[in-house]
Amino acid sequence: MAFTSRIDQFNHVFDSLSRDYLQGKEEVLRLSMIALLVGGHILVEDLPGLGKTTVALALAGVTGLSFGRVQCTSDLLPSDITGLSIFNREESQFSFQPGPIFNNIVLLDEINRAMPRTQSAMLEAMEERRVTIEGVTHRLPEPFMVFATQNPSDQSGTFLLPESQLDRFLICTGIGYPSVPLEREIIAGGGIRERISSMVPLVSTSEIMAARNDVQAVYLSEKVLTYIHDLVLATRSHELILTGLSTRAAINLAQAAKAAAFLSGRDYVAPDDVKAIAVAVCGHRLVMRSEMSATDRGGVIRSIFAGIVLPLV
Repeated sequence: MAFTSRIDQFNHVFDSLSRDYLQGKEEVLRLSMIALLVGGHILVEDLPGLGKTTVALALAGVTGLSFGRVQCTSDLLPSDITGLSIFNREESQFSFQPGPIFNNIVLLDEINRAMPRTQSAMLEAMEERRVTIEGVTHRLPEPFMVFATQNPSDQSGTFLLPESQLDRFLICTGIGYPSVPLEREIIAGGGIRERISSMVPLVSTSEIMAARNDVQAVYLSEKVLTYIHDLVLATRSHELILTGLSTRAAINLAQAAKAAAFLSGRDYVAPDDVKAIAVAVCGHRLVMRSEMSATDRGGVIRSIFAGIVLPLV
């Protein structure tokens, strides 16, 4: 399938989901598709009941990928996610029973309700696409994507995610309340979980992997590369930022910008692709100097962009 045909195919997937299933959730859907196209993970932070889980279910349904769900609680153990070895009496040996992490799309629902020890069990899986259990390494399927949801940190029973965990997420975003007319329409129509469970996949696994190759081939000019690097350097010397962006964040921003360009129908990255994705990719990675500035990381990033010369491509 040609490059332009795959662009059309994935835009058709987006249009189908945003029109028929996820009205009002276009931005989180677009960001989820960007994460899928670059092999990244997404963290969605918002109040309960706004459709975070529905987005993950719909993404799995439209792609036909296997889906695993972990409901995070304070008593959740690492083995509840990764799996464990169980002794088989008939064969007199241990056999490995894989956990829900061995799926293409893994929903970690309310991740910040899990204890830090359990959260850390995800680090190897998210970075290396593998888990090591009792000295044996098991590869995870491809594509592999963690779709985590998080309640606001001021809600009871939550634990802050450490910086090392947050850095493994390509994107962090929210959903927000729907518009008044749309919310009335949603209330009248009821839930859509049953409709999602009967969705017909619009893309195959091989087509997703081919699209990932297309995204990697999207051209990133020297000028746009400098634009990204200037942002990274500026965060490291900004008066409101204690810890700026890492090299990993810069790589992730370039990858996400390529995916944004791909979904926009282009084979090259424009500066607007970088600006459009920067807050979602970079905001959660910044360690701010004050609590007040931490509430508006997006505003700080946008102010930095205002001081960087826009490259002409």
